[in-house]
Amino acid sequence: MSVVSIPIVNKNYPMGCEDGQEARLIDLGKMVDARARQILDKIGPLPENALLATLCIVLADELNGRNRAVTDDADFREILARIREIRRKIG
Repeated sequence: MSVVSIPIVNKNYPMGCEDGQEARLIDLGKMVDARARQILDKIGPLPENALLATLCIVLADELNGRNRAVTDDADFREILARIREIRRKIG
């Protein structure tokens, strides 16, 4: 197991990872740091614990939004057209 130091808004957080995963963890840390800085730019300074809690909620909300399939009428029409085409070909 390896330990890498992940900087988030000028503070380093030691994080453990499997050997060989150090670069991926560092890249993820850069993404988290960038998102934390965006939050601070929008709402101003926060205590560390409040920033980390806000960051977690924002990232969870973004992840939740990506996991939900958003389908509009155009998508349904395209799906229906494909089903009809397949039905015509096999039927």
